[in-house]
Amino acid sequence: MQGQALPLAVVDLDAFDRNVAHVGQLVGRRTSQMRVRVASKSLRVPDLLRRVLAYGPPYAGVMCYAAAEAVLLYQAGFDDLLVAYPTRQPADLNALREIHEQGATVHLVVDSLDGTEQIARAMAGVTRPFSLIIEADVSYRPLRGRVHIGVRRSPLRTVEAVVDLVVSARRFETICIGGVMAYEAQVAGVGDRSPFRRHLNPILRALRQRSASDVARRRQRLAQMLESAGSPPLIFNGAGTGSLTYACDEPWLTELTAGSAFLCPHLFDYYSNITFEPALFFALQCVRRSDADHATCFGGGYVASGQPGCDKLPLPYLPQGLTLVDNEGAGEVQTPLRADGPLALRIGDPVIFRHAKAGELAERFSHYQLVTNDAIVGSVPTYRGLGACFG
Repeated sequence: MQGQALPLAVVDLDAFDRNVAHVGQLVGRRTSQMRVRVASKSLRVPDLLRRVLAYGPPYAGVMCYAAAEAVLLYQAGFDDLLVAYPTRQPADLNALREIHEQGATVHLVVDSLDGTEQIARAMAGVTRPFSLIIEADVSYRPLRGRVHIGVRRSPLRTVEAVVDLVVSARRFETICIGGVMAYEAQVAGVGDRSPFRRHLNPILRALRQRSASDVARRRQRLAQMLESAGSPPLIFNGAGTGSLTYACDEPWLTELTAGSAFLCPHLFDYYSNITFEPALFFALQCVRRSDADHATCFGGGYVASGQPGCDKLPLPYLPQGLTLVDNEGAGEVQTPLRADGPLALRIGDPVIFRHAKAGELAERFSHYQLVTNDAIVGSVPTYRGLGACFG
């Protein structure tokens, strides 16, 4: 990092490629039929998306998080785009309609009949039906639903509700049901060996395992009922990085989704069932030495979204032995660090950090520097670097 303008963000391509290969081999060992759709939200860098897809099978297709993003990626040469979050904004639907009519393979997630009707109206006059993916809620709801464990996503909480929507959608000529999605966030997005809440780890591990079994049964039943209703899903999407080892054993799924696996932010160190290599870092300049055992870096307040907590803060990585200062954390313009031994940092030296999540760092940097064999070999633009912001 010496001589580079700081702050900067870095991707270790050697670790990145090994993570891509690891996921590919993990899924490929279980089945040759399953494919892996790449989650753009966790990368937000078209060149890195291309690098994953260039690996070949089982990788195919992109899961987008915004309609405008799907348009940008299609214009950049990507296809088979699944927009995973519903939208009813006319601008979004018009943009998706436009690339659909240009020949794109694009799908949009929906979870209600009125949403389906609105999209069908927006697609009036299309030359071929526009594909919708029905999202089923697979949150864990023990005690007859009195307890909700998972994220608040689809209102379609029973297999019957999903099948009813699929059947009801048949009357619209301008749309077709391309498949279903059932994402188990309470398994994929929850670590069970966190150093920030050690007392909860045994409980979370048991809940994850029990929920994974419950999700598998519900997805199997959904596949069977759709088959019986004459609408077997062409696409049946499930899983995320944290649940790959569970979901890849489900033969009724046609595809899994992965994204964070390739960059391995520090939240993905805290899973008992997966292991990946850190591949994404950012470097800050040491600008102050306030005390013999303290150094302060410029910037660094790159705090991850989600439930507030210490686990959402970036963590110092190199040099070893540095920790955040409790009463300041990671700040907008300065991040103080405390050393657990002799502090060798000099003013101007770089300090390397890891972000808690994979994709959000791309909102802070216009470019990622690419490193191979400890040498910077290139620079690629993030969505921000391309002038795009999708919220």
